[in-house]
Amino acid sequence: MRLVAIGGSDAGISAALRARELDPSVEVTVVVADAYPNFSICGIPYYISGEVGHWRNLAHRTHADLEATGMRLRLDTWASSIDVAGQRLAVRNPDGSNDFIQYDELVVGTGAVPVRPSIEGLDTLNTADGVHLLHSMGDTFALTESLDRIQPKSALIVGAGYVGLEMAEGLTMRGIRVSQVETLPEVLPTVEVELGSLVHDELVKHGVDVHTNATVTRLSKVDSGLHVDGTTADGEALTWDVDLVLVVVGVRPDTDLLVQAGAQTGPRGAVLVDQSMATGLPHVWAAGDCVVTHHRLLGTTYLPLGTTAHKQGRVAGENALGGSVKFAGSLGSQVVKVFDLVAARTGLREHEATAAGFTPVSTTANPDDHKAYYPGATPISIRITGDAGTGRLLGAQLIGSKGAEISKRVDTYATALFHEMTVSGMTELDLSYTPPLGSPWDAVQMATQAWVKEHQIDAERASLTKDN
Repeated sequence: MRLVAIGGSDAGISAALRARELDPSVEVTVVVADAYPNFSICGIPYYISGEVGHWRNLAHRTHADLEATGMRLRLDTWASSIDVAGQRLAVRNPDGSNDFIQYDELVVGTGAVPVRPSIEGLDTLNTADGVHLLHSMGDTFALTESLDRIQPKSALIVGAGYVGLEMAEGLTMRGIRVSQVETLPEVLPTVEVELGSLVHDELVKHGVDVHTNATVTRLSKVDSGLHVDGTTADGEALTWDVDLVLVVVGVRPDTDLLVQAGAQTGPRGAVLVDQSMATGLPHVWAAGDCVVTHHRLLGTTYLPLGTTAHKQGRVAGENALGGSVKFAGSLGSQVVKVFDLVAARTGLREHEATAAGFTPVSTTANPDDHKAYYPGATPISIRITGDAGTGRLLGAQLIGSKGAEISKRVDTYATALFHEMTVSGMTELDLSYTPPLGSPWDAVQMATQAWVKEHQIDAERASLTKDN
């Protein structure tokens, strides 16, 4: 049995590890386009900030660790085409030569590539000029080279999503004066504007110059560094003169290999797979940021996340060996630290729930993270979204201080969503309590109780009407 996995990040490595775990007799080859298999791309901002001391520490497993499992790594090897009928993969080797790798089953985890927004000058300037995109270890080394060479005092970040926010913190920690530009009305657009504004305030508090409802239109090289032109949504002209520009406005699925082989695409151009991670091409599976996501509330969508890629890769690796497991689905659970604040979300916001056919209503509460009489208590802003007709929990968004266990509290909501609990049902959960860490009713329950108080009467009336 010959299993070939393409991609050295989350999905490809997870598939290879699962296959070797289930059947050590399987010959597993992993084709990696660069020399950095199983590195944590999510950890890059913390290497840039200096909190992670060496780039090698970003490796989930070392090269030796991976080979110790019995898999074979072919590094700096580019997968150029798939011969589906002949069950072979065409590759370009590090020395420039071409050959084929025969397979019985193939798992494709080519991931995603950075979106390049329509900015005049972006395609003519490069890392030597101090203009960077950030997605891979190669991008990371190019950025650190610029940081060492230019010794920038100022930088502009285009985009205020998860990576943009983490990089704003990371560059600020290096003593660089950061400006940040976001096209949408507020930073961190994956949460409601009222919560994103709290993150905005945290950025400003730490010296970041934030511009929302604004667009960068032009980059140019000047003697002093880089000149940046932009505009507000109202048409007001904006200009910045900086030493470094970082463009991080999201990713798109890297699907060329699969599409050329005949795979079909779905939302945002991602390759269509079923919950077994089958592509519809014989003996070809796919997982990670190059494929669509089965969402437990939305159905088929595109939501690139490292946690999802790990799970999908594991499913693909098992099914390639003849298994019958299914990817259980994503809820879009995410969390980000921005200086001393943590923001998290899971499930749906109101507009997403409406589009999915629900009747959403929301409530925002601000319970303390632990008993107020114990020193250090801080409020958590929690927005709960539930279905007005059934009382079903649909989503939660949380913003709070770094010590308020935001990531674990959002996980409580994610677990409730996974099992299709009602908002009121969360009151019955037996959660732990001690005054320094929580309350008899935990903050997650106080927030759901506030939703019930405001909305549950309508839900109960609807339920009684339905029963009668």
